Amino acid sequence: MKEYALFIGCTIATRSLNYEVSARKVAAAFDIKFVDIPEFACCGYPMSHVDHDTLLAIAARNLVQAQERGLDVITLCSACTGALTKASKVLAEDPKEREHINKILTKSGSKEFLGKTKVRHFTRILFEQIGPEAIRKKVTRPLTGIRLAPHHGCHYERPAYLFDGFDSAKRPKSLETIISAVGATPVRYINMERCCGGDILAIEEKSAMKVVKAKLDDINAEGADAMVLQCPFCSIMYDEYQATIEDVFQAKYGLPVLYLPQVVGLALGMDPKKDLGMNLNNVKPKALLAKLGVK
Repeated sequence: MKEYALFIGCTIATRSLNYEVSARKVAAAFDIKFVDIPEFACCGYPMSHVDHDTLLAIAARNLVQAQERGLDVITLCSACTGALTKASKVLAEDPKEREHINKILTKSGSKEFLGKTKVRHFTRILFEQIGPEAIRKKVTRPLTGIRLAPHHGCHYERPAYLFDGFDSAKRPKSLETIISAVGATPVRYINMERCCGGDILAIEEKSAMKVVKAKLDDINAEGADAMVLQCPFCSIMYDEYQATIEDVFQAKYGLPVLYLPQVVGLALGMDPKKDLGMNLNNVKPKALLAKLGVK
């Protein structure tokens, strides 16, 4: 069994418990053990556009916690992935930068970061380490006839130099590959790589909602049964905000927004509510489950 330090981040524990529950179940199904580290704190992403050193120091302090346990880090949030991966890569490749950040760490009482701890998003582990064929072999409830629209999000494989080219930054395929592996049909649509608008939500809510509405319109036009994503803030924008957008723009979508582990877990025969937390999704996937004959 492969062990990883699970970096849960800030948003998942408070607003996306369905993501955590389903990820833990799916990880266990593929002999991946999540190790919880109480000392983990914010990833540093909120400082990414404010202060470079603060971002790296906050992220590196978390990496030290995993380093002390001899573990690499597995993430669920794409923004956390970006912040932690940046610190891991920059500090591994630049000794002078690492020395500078380590001085900040030691002043705060932390041990030094040695630059060897790796960071991987859970989707990347499923796509790259487990692989579509191994996923396909575990499917007991193929999602035949289900049309799923993938949304990769901005920070999952961008900027490309951070992520070793495991997927294309311009036309990523990992979500589509896994969707196909569980028997569903990936739905391509206009402007697939458009941002969720989450980064501007706090300063320009109406503009953020317009971004979301445009993508919901594009997906709706293709007749998808659900949207599939892998970032808690993207889910806030498309699932939690969907009712608000329907009210503001006098539109009607009713589009379920599923986390990738919920989709994989469903295909592995897991219980939608008990194992995958689908009762916590804002837009309930009742019609999708009915197509599969699942209650």
